[in-house]
Amino acid sequence: MEHQITNGPSYSILEATLSPGETLVSESGAMAWKDTNVVTETSTRGGLLKGLKRAVLSGESFFQNTWRAEGQPGSIALAPGSAGNIVEYDLDGELLLEKGAFLASCEGVTVDSKFDGFKGFFNEGFFVLKCTGKGKLFFNSYGAIEAVDVDGEYIVDNGYAVAWEPELSYKLTRARKIRSFLFGNQLILRFSGKGRVWIQTRSPRVKANWVHPFRRVQKSKND
Repeated sequence: MEHQITNGPSYSILEATLSPGETLVSESGAMAWKDTNVVTETSTRGGLLKGLKRAVLSGESFFQNTWRAEGQPGSIALAPGSAGNIVEYDLDGELLLEKGAFLASCEGVTVDSKFDGFKGFFNEGFFVLKCTGKGKLFFNSYGAIEAVDVDGEYIVDNGYAVAWEPELSYKLTRARKIRSFLFGNQLILRFSGKGRVWIQTRSPRVKANWVHPFRRVQKSKND
């Protein structure tokens, strides 16, 4: 498969050219444009249970699309839902992604949700995506992506972590010394060990908090 990532890091697009019979799996709704000889098969990939876990627990699509070129090479372009970057990763084993970060992969890669239980002294579950297998994996962010090689300990706000290697141990905790007047304690990911973590330069949650005061408010009839 020949491919390129263009228009990054703000509005990245994955453009891939498939040979006849070659396939590419993507999130449902990620296709932006394609040649007419690139056809699709939509399925839950892994069965009903895995599809439900991805949709309900991790916010991914219940269905995924498998794109295949028929008769001759064909091109397809995939676009993430949010404005940001796309990272190409050669998977050989396992990689963990934040929910919503998966864009596409070769057919040898399996994507499932992973529940990491309740962390710390509060009742908040932590769901991530577990990508396993061997082949090309493409994940996306909100904003640009910076890769950090951790050797020891590293702390990332939970809203900025995109992906990390399984060699890193991690724990979701509250940063009790960092207070927010309106939204409570900050949630952080505390990584330890040796491995790589990918961090996005913007947080959807922070932007939502910034936009909130400017929202349109409907006046009551008594006003």
